[in-house]
Amino acid sequence: MAFPMRPVAISFLLLLGLLLPSSSAQSCFSETFSQNRLYSTCTSLPELSATLHWTYHSSNGTADVAYRVPQTTSGWAAWALNPTSSGMLGANAIFAFHDSSGVVTSISTILSSDNYSPTIKNESLSFKVYSQEAEFSSGAYTIYATVDLPSNNSKQNMVWQAGTQFQNGLPFGHPTSGGNIASATSLDFTSGQAVASGGGSNSRLHRKNIHGVLNAVSWGVLLPLGIMIARYMKVFKSADPAWFYLHAACQCSGYILGVAGWGLGLKLGSESKGITYHSHRVIGIVLFCLATLQVFALLLRPNKDNKYRIYWNVYHHTVGYSVIILSIINIFKGFDILNPANKWKNTYIAIIATLGGIALFLEVFTWAVVLKRSRSSEKSHHGVNGVNGYGGRQHPTV
Repeated sequence: MAFPMRPVAISFLLLLGLLLPSSSAQSCFSETFSQNRLYSTCTSLPELSATLHWTYHSSNGTADVAYRVPQTTSGWAAWALNPTSSGMLGANAIFAFHDSSGVVTSISTILSSDNYSPTIKNESLSFKVYSQEAEFSSGAYTIYATVDLPSNNSKQNMVWQAGTQFQNGLPFGHPTSGGNIASATSLDFTSGQAVASGGGSNSRLHRKNIHGVLNAVSWGVLLPLGIMIARYMKVFKSADPAWFYLHAACQCSGYILGVAGWGLGLKLGSESKGITYHSHRVIGIVLFCLATLQVFALLLRPNKDNKYRIYWNVYHHTVGYSVIILSIINIFKGFDILNPANKWKNTYIAIIATLGGIALFLEVFTWAVVLKRSRSSEKSHHGVNGVNGYGGRQHPTV
């Protein structure tokens, strides 16, 4: 009875790692640079597995920086300071990419404050840049620069980015999901402390991670587990009525956690003006409606001998399995949006595969039990009264 519960404990331990916004960021301390460049401070940025190294010169307000981000040779990377506001608009950026001849190129540009799809061109920035260059090595771009920090202020709004789109041979556009829309922070070059840029980017990311964990554990683990308990435990007469209470406990707790995750998702959606993940949102609403119907169905469940019970069973099973299928689909859509480290997606795949393997084994095993019980009863009672406790050889379902 306890064996099927193990995946829940495993999933809580592994999936809760998503709550750490910087879990996908690589450590910066082991990184080295060409020409034996050394920097006094580094930080693993919370998005895109990027890192920033720098040496701040308080005497003249300049900083030597090295920004590194994983990327392919067909993509581009960018690092920027924004002297006027947080985020992309108005940022003074340095780009790195391979030009048409395959040579790593570095250009600088100011991202127009009134254009969300600015045309990139090589121009001077609003603050002085003493040097800039870029290189590509071991699957990552590195941008080197020495800059005057705007207004001689050690605390700066910083943006970083990576993409694969080009227009006229120059970087153009980037993904509008996952870390690409949260890659901004306010960095103090003196203390090295980073806080959310614009009053809450890290907080929103943290809530997105909570939203993902709640939905993965509730819709994606507890509900399938509850169905397995009902389908397979009720085969054993000694498990009655324990199987029903365990089934109800899994489904109700999964529903409560799922509704909490669903509500948080609606809140996050209302805060993301202009960004809507339509299919993820629609499936989430459908899931909430179907799951709510399932909960209320418990209040309307006819007795076993009621002539309408068969119709209730068909409804209950159809809606229940539909919820599971839609849940798993939407969880993977959520992974694509949140874009966590691959290990979390792989972990969930492993959990679902484990549950599927257990279900397949129990399906064969319980059918064997039912058939053996049926044959034994037929020998003892010559086939009278159905004898298997479930109306003949029919496998009990949820």
